[in-house]
Order: sequence, then C-alpha cells, then structure tokens
Amino acid sequence: MKPRHDRPVALVTGAGRRVGAVIARTLHAAGYDLALHYRRSADDARALADELEHRRRGSTLLLQAELAELPALPGMVEQLLAHYGRLDALINNASSFHATPLGTATPAQWDELFASNAQAPFFLSQAATPALREARGGIVNLLDIYAERPLAEHPLYCMAKAALGAMTRSLALDLAPAVRVNGVAPGAVLWPGDGKPYADQQAMLARTPLQHAGTPGDVAGAVLWLLRDAPFVTGQIIRVDGGRTLSV
Repeated sequence: MKPRHDRPVALVTGAGRRVGAVIARTLHAAGYDLALHYRRSADDARALADELEHRRRGSTLLLQAELAELPALPGMVEQLLAHYGRLDALINNASSFHATPLGTATPAQWDELFASNAQAPFFLSQAATPALREARGGIVNLLDIYAERPLAEHPLYCMAKAALGAMTRSLALDLAPAVRVNGVAPGAVLWPGDGKPYADQQAMLARTPLQHAGTPGDVAGAVLWLLRDAPFVTGQIIRVDGGRTLSV
C-alpha cells in the first residue's frame, strides 16, 4: 500500500451515470478524491473522470468490475488502496431494477436483483472494512422507499432493497464505533431508464406532499451530509422522497 493520501477518498459504485455520477461530482466538490466504479458505462465513466481531473489533477481512479462476481470485490479495494493508501467512504449506489411479477419471476432474475442490491454491497463493505476502520470512515447505502412500501409487480427488487436496509442497520451495530453506516432511500428522483407512462408519473407526484420530483442533487446532498456532517448518526435510513411515504 502506498503512503496515505492527503485528501479523503470515497469509492462510489455505479458512478458512471445518473445518480451515481451526481454523487461523485458532489463528493469531489466537497474535497473527496474518488474511485469511480462502473460496469458497462465505460465512456460515461471516462468522461466523468476527465471532467473531475480537469478540476483537480490526480483525483480519480477508474475501477471496472462486474459486482456479481464476488472474487472481484476485494480486488477493487486492493487496487484502490494501492493507488491512494486510504479509504474513507464507501457509497453502495449500483443497482438493478426491473419488474418480476409473481408467476413469471425466474431464479436468474432473483440472482441478478439480489446480486446488485444486497449481495455486492455486503461483500464490498466486508472487503472495505479494515481500511474504513483505520480511517474511522463511513458507508452509505442507496436504498429505495419501495423497501418499506413495495411497488406492485416488483417483489424481488423490493425484497433485495429491504435486505439492504437490514444490512445497513446490522453493519452499523457491528462496525461501531469506528465506522458509521447509514442509508439514503430516494423517492421520485429519476425515472427508470426505460421510462414510465407520463400519467403514472403525475399520479405519483400528486401523492407527494411537496408536489414535485426530487433531483439527483437532493440524494447526493444527503449522502454528503451523512458522511461529513453527521458524526453522531449511524444505522439510519434517510428518506429523500418529498414526504411521499407519509401519504396512505
């Protein structure tokens, strides 16, 4: 491991695009140097790294990995430590999302949704724990309000996110006092990449007390707050949903 890096270092999974990229930009602006994980979004990840390197040279490391391949996860952490010599924050953002209606769900879909939403966050956290303990750092897991209030025809996704919630609370207990572990559960922030009908979106927002969608920046701000500004907070899942879970 090389000598300890001067600035705090965060590993963001699924950092190439969407919410993960905004989290990366937000942490970078707050002074973190970054390890940017991606799976297939190589062009997006490289463009993001170039953007951040233009702002601060030597501040990014690209890590390509299929998170479902468990032997790759310790290697990611080893590569990061060889480059930076420290790890202060792990943001488990990468996720898969698609419908699995009862009667049609397959074991392959179970494996895919649990691998990205529960299995990889756990084993990556396990691999990162020694470095995070040394840094007295933090883990933030990206959940979903559907972990508590399930979305119709998405039982496997909801179950996997619920498992991630249980993991968040369990690791907060097991890793205290050295490492804080929290979660962020967004509501309507970004619609799925394949789109949902406009009427469905409007109906969802009508049930949201704040009456509008959130932004990836809202999620990223909550992640930064948990890592930097909440030293007495652990084992909590912050809903960033405009109050939607308050409505029946």
